[in-house]
Formats: sequence, structure tokens, C-alpha cells
Amino acid sequence: MVIVLMGVAGSGKTTVGEELARLLDWTFCDADDFHSLHNREKMSRGMALNDSDRQPWLEAIRNSILRSISNKQNAIFACSALKKSYRRQLRVNAEEVKFVYLKGSPALLSQRVANRQGHFFAPSLLESQFYDLEEPTDVLEVDVSSPPDAIARSIIAAFNLH
Repeated sequence: MVIVLMGVAGSGKTTVGEELARLLDWTFCDADDFHSLHNREKMSRGMALNDSDRQPWLEAIRNSILRSISNKQNAIFACSALKKSYRRQLRVNAEEVKFVYLKGSPALLSQRVANRQGHFFAPSLLESQFYDLEEPTDVLEVDVSSPPDAIARSIIAAFNLH
């Protein structure tokens, strides 16, 4: 099984993903690691990515998801997957790939992003992510105001992964 934790910056994708992977003893993959140097530099300058910037990134994540499934390796992916078309591209197998929408208020997530240290994502881009976000209706939705370990445990319970 592959679980994709999706949401805008600051929603806790990496923090929750690492905790979930630790609890389940699964592989963790951060989609930030799949970005090209060009994309990282663009975001660090406060420039939003467009669909053509994101396409090679999404293809690389999709290929990694396919490898995980092919190798029967359970994995957690932290990926914004803001648009429905992105999620459709990443959902290579509806039985094997499950999405979890980490949802939070703009005020909470803005505060989190502003407090991050050493990340290439410019805090000014959060507004563009909320603008691009097409909220999913067909995935597990989790409120991110709880502590990361509680969120991870709620995901485990929801998918009956005990």
C-alpha cells in the first residue's frame, strides 16, 4: 500500500509522514526531494510553480509510487498534490494508493510556514497554494490542529493498519 499525504505547505506532510512511517515501519518519501534545482530556486525566490514546472516532478513521484507497488513495498509519500489532475496522475492503482488530505486553516498554516527554518519554500507562496488547491472529496480528510503523533495514529486507525 502507498499512502499519499497531501495538502498545502505547513500542513505537516513531512512531520506526519515521518511519524507514520516510523509507527508502521514503512518507507517515507518526501516529494520535495523530487523537485529539480530549477523548481527549488524558483520557489525560494517566491515564484509559484506552474503546471509545466510540476509535470516532471509529478512524473518522478508517479514512477517512485509505481516502483513501491511493483516491489510490494509499503510507503508513505508527502506530496502537495493540490489539483485533482495531479492526484489522478499519482493514483496509479486505486486499491494500492490512498490519499490523506491534511487540512488546516490558512492562519495556522501561515504561522507554521513563517516559523520554518532552512526550507526552500518562500512563505509568500502559501497564498498561491491555497489558490491552486482543489480540495478533494474522495479521500480521508484529517484536521492538522492535533499533534503529529495523534494524526498518524488516526490515519492508522482509519485504514485499519494496526
